[in-house]
Amino acid sequence: MRSVATGNKAVAEAVRQANPAVIAAYPITPQTEIVESIAGFVADGTLASQYIPVESEHSAMAACIGASATGVRTFTATSSHGLLYMHEMLFWASGARLPVVMANVNRAVGPGWNVWAEHTDALAQRDTGWLQVFVATVQEAYDTTLMAFRIAEHNDVLLPVMVNLDGFSLSHVMQSLDTVTLGDFIPPMVLPHRIDTANPQGYGPLTGPEEFYKFRWEIERSMRDARSVIAGTEKAFAETFGRKYGMTDEYRCEDADVLVIALGTFGKEAEVAVDILRKEGIKVGSLRPRWFRPFPDLDVKGRDIVVIDRDYSFGFGGVLADSLRARYRVEPSSIIAGLGGQEVTYDDIASFVRTRMPGTETWFGVHDDV
Repeated sequence: MRSVATGNKAVAEAVRQANPAVIAAYPITPQTEIVESIAGFVADGTLASQYIPVESEHSAMAACIGASATGVRTFTATSSHGLLYMHEMLFWASGARLPVVMANVNRAVGPGWNVWAEHTDALAQRDTGWLQVFVATVQEAYDTTLMAFRIAEHNDVLLPVMVNLDGFSLSHVMQSLDTVTLGDFIPPMVLPHRIDTANPQGYGPLTGPEEFYKFRWEIERSMRDARSVIAGTEKAFAETFGRKYGMTDEYRCEDADVLVIALGTFGKEAEVAVDILRKEGIKVGSLRPRWFRPFPDLDVKGRDIVVIDRDYSFGFGGVLADSLRARYRVEPSSIIAGLGGQEVTYDDIASFVRTRMPGTETWFGVHDDV
C-alpha cells in the first residue's frame, strides 16, 4: 500500500508488522515519534505487544535484554544521549548473543545542547558488537527495519542490530512509502540458548581468562557470518517485494575516477552533486555504505576519494575516512561536515569534489583565520 510518511513513522510501521513480543520505550528527541506511534498501535489493538514505558534508556535496553533472553522478539528506539546511556547494556546484548533490534535516530551529542543530525552517537558505539546499518530514505528505513529482525534472529548471527536514520533530515521528512504484506518473510524467532522457566538452571556469569576470549571470538565470527546472512536476506527481500539493497548503494560508480563516500542522507544528496559534476566532465560517483558493521568491501582502488564524515573522533579524524585509510590503505580527501545539523547542500558536495586534496582533512565552514 502506498502512503506518505516520515522516517519515524516508517520504522514504527515496520515494527508493527514484525510484531515483537516486548517493546521497551523511553522518549528522546528526535526519536520520540517512533515509540509514540508504536504505543498507539498497542493501544488500538493493531499490535499485540507488551509495551514497557521505562524510566531511562539504560532500563529500556535492560528490559529488552531480559525479554530477549527468554526467546521472544524485542525492539526499542533511542537517540544521542539516550544511546550513550545504554552504552554498558549494548555490550551485554551482544555478549549474550541476543537479537535485539533498535532504531537510533542520529543526533549530536552535547554540550552544547543540540537536537539535530550527527553520526557521532552511533559511531561511538561501533565496538560494542552490534551490527549497524545507515539508511537514507523513508522507504529504506521501513524495508531495512523489516530485514533487521530477520538478520538479527538468524542462527548464524544472533547479534543485535542498530538501524540508524538521520535526525529531522530523515526522521521527520515526508516521503512516499510502499508497505508490504509481510507473510512469512520474518520466520518465528528461535533462540537456542533461551532461558526456559519450565527447565530452571543456574547461571555463572563470571568468565575467567581461559574462556573469555572465546566468547569474544564467537561475536567476531558471527559478525563475519552476518555478511552472507545480510546478502541472503536482501536477495530474498528483492525476490519477494521487488526492492533491491546491498552492503552499499552505488550511483554512477562504474566508470568513476572520483568517489564521494558518505553515510546516510548525505550519500543521497551526493547523487545530485554527481549529476552536476558529470555535466562538467568530472567522472564522479556516489558510493554510500549502508552497513558500517560489518564494514563493507569497497571498490576504491585507483580512484580519488572524497569522504564526508558527519562525525569526529577527536585527536584522530573522521571515523569513516579513518576506517577507509585503515582498511584500504588510501589517502582520501576528508571533509568534516554537517555536525550538529550544519547545512550541507549538493552544491557544497560538488565543491568538495572540485577542490579535493587527497591526504588532507578539511572542516567545512572553518577557515584558517577563525
